[in-house]
Amino acid sequence: MSAEATNPATPGPVTPGTHRRRGRPRIDLRRIGWAALLGPAAGNRLPDAIGHVVEAHRAHHPEAPLEPLRRAYVLAESSHRGQMRKSGEPYITHPLAVTLILAELGAETTTLTASLLHDTVEDTEVTLDQVRTEFGEEVAYLVDGVTKLEKVDYGAAAEPETFRKMLVATGNDVRVMSIKLADRLHNMRTLGVMRPEKQARIAKVTRDVLIPLAERLGVQALKTELEDLVFAILHPDEYTVTRELIAANDARDTDALAEIAEDARAVLKDAGITAEVLIRPRHFVSVHRSRRKRGTLRGADFGRLLVLVGEDADCYGVLGELHTCFTPVVSEFKDFIAVPKFNLYQSLHTAVSRGDGEVAEVLIRTHQMHKVAEAGVVALGNPYAPPSEEQADSDGERADPTRPGWLSRLLDWQEAAPDADTFWSTLREDLAQDREITVFRPDGGTLGLPAGASCVDAAYAQYGEDAHACIGARVNGRLATLSTVLNDGDTVQLLMGQDPASEPSRDWLDHARTPAARIAIRRWLTTHPATPQPEPEDRRTPESAPRTPQGAPAGRPAEANAVVDQPGATVRLAGCCTPVPPDAVTAFAVRGGVVTVHRAECHGVERMKSAGRAEVGVHWGDTTQCRVSLIAESFSRPHLLADLTEAIALESVAVISATVEPPTQGRVRHTYTLQLPDATTLPGLMRAMRNIAGVYDVSRAQHSAQTSS
Repeated sequence: MSAEATNPATPGPVTPGTHRRRGRPRIDLRRIGWAALLGPAAGNRLPDAIGHVVEAHRAHHPEAPLEPLRRAYVLAESSHRGQMRKSGEPYITHPLAVTLILAELGAETTTLTASLLHDTVEDTEVTLDQVRTEFGEEVAYLVDGVTKLEKVDYGAAAEPETFRKMLVATGNDVRVMSIKLADRLHNMRTLGVMRPEKQARIAKVTRDVLIPLAERLGVQALKTELEDLVFAILHPDEYTVTRELIAANDARDTDALAEIAEDARAVLKDAGITAEVLIRPRHFVSVHRSRRKRGTLRGADFGRLLVLVGEDADCYGVLGELHTCFTPVVSEFKDFIAVPKFNLYQSLHTAVSRGDGEVAEVLIRTHQMHKVAEAGVVALGNPYAPPSEEQADSDGERADPTRPGWLSRLLDWQEAAPDADTFWSTLREDLAQDREITVFRPDGGTLGLPAGASCVDAAYAQYGEDAHACIGARVNGRLATLSTVLNDGDTVQLLMGQDPASEPSRDWLDHARTPAARIAIRRWLTTHPATPQPEPEDRRTPESAPRTPQGAPAGRPAEANAVVDQPGATVRLAGCCTPVPPDAVTAFAVRGGVVTVHRAECHGVERMKSAGRAEVGVHWGDTTQCRVSLIAESFSRPHLLADLTEAIALESVAVISATVEPPTQGRVRHTYTLQLPDATTLPGLMRAMRNIAGVYDVSRAQHSAQTSS
């Protein structure tokens, strides 16, 4: 069943629409109902009522065994006999319709068997043990999972703990969710018999929870029809306008999209590429969104071209030919083959324009990609069968077809959620993220994150709670704060500290988008209550208390080991650049017979010259001791100041003073004034400081403040 072959309902009894793609006709449920009332066929012949299910199933699985379906139907029909739906049809029509939906999507026999039986344990006298005895543990597990989900109210009044238990219990096998989604789709198709207020309530729950789940599972065929059904109920006026637009376009004498499709077929034929070019009408919600985005719609805006080929390489061949023979709209190109979406979707997206301005969107994919794009995890076969080499994934993200990456992450972070309310609210937020990005690790692995995720999210996605020790990141080779928002395709290298007592910053919560990150940070903060922090100001540690070597008065620089061409002058090293041997230096006479010595490249040199200060000749003397100011730039982390001062002490360097500026966006700047026993120790000292975890740069001070004058 294709996404565009579906038929949205109007707010009332479901009636056939006008915008349907040619394909399998909608099954007459009343006829199936009467066939069901006749009971099972004689002997082992398949009952007529499941003939359509068998036909659809065999189209995908020609060698599939049919006996389990026959026995499941016989049990379901006999147990539901006498029960009627609110529409007046025999109840057996509901599991039959649900099973037909899944069969058209390509579900395997076990899923279809469980689908036929999915309401028996809840609504009839059939027990789960009976299902297990008759059909095996696997079918019983699926039926039990759907039964549990039937008891859950997905709305705002849902009991969070109940929903949490049910989702986790069924999350180990997404076939349970697939059956539930097909079940909801059939119920939505027949929702017209209910009161308008109940229709609206069910539609809102479908919109908020089940449609996002269908998107996560990649079942686009279910998702798009559910969207149209919800649209018709919750926005009837806009739905009517959209339906009229589609009808008016269908009534046109010319079909721009069909003309472009014919041109594309000719181009690909001339290029020797075997391809099938189809027209895919947009579903109602898609047309509505396009109208809001573009305003007036043209003929080609009501659908897309779908090009199906045999091999991956042919997809790129088709792309090259179309871009050569038509005018490509470069901004519309997306490659979901090289980087698949989180829900297994693969395809090339582009758009081409012809001379009259008509622009056609084009989807290019293989037949297998198309199958997965329509049916998602439903199309991946029996999860208990040995995985093929194609299914194996090096990072384990999709090695199990029933556990796509997002679901594995959900099952992981739900265990860390401190309570059911947090789980529920976090799940709703997570499902609201309708787009996911892929970022790359330096080792070649990938991380799937929601759009808008930051380096904080990447850290917890890769390291779990060990990410508490993260001190920074490099994004595409450049240093970045943990608050940096990531884009699709970025390469992220996370910089980890070595201190096992490292702790997350409270500011990280402002930048965390993923449940795993938020829950881990909140749990740490809950177990480590905040302690009062001193007002931001220059801070000193005992190790950094001012020490004046050789008895010099505190607060004044020691005599410089520089010799100037001005006898009797007092020589001082400028505090703005703190020159040390063998720096190139220059000197200037200032007030009181004092000469200040600057590094030649110091900003203060130009200031002195412009102020008319007399320049004095200077050279280094024989004394080896010198004073220098260093700036260490680092990511904020606990114990960093202590580690830096320890590294300085190990180099036998005296700390004259040390100041720490308040952290800004996770970064902190330390300024040290140091007395070196020998200027030759400076390079080694700077290397030792750079080797401290979290420090990304150490440089000589170059202050812009006024110097002594």
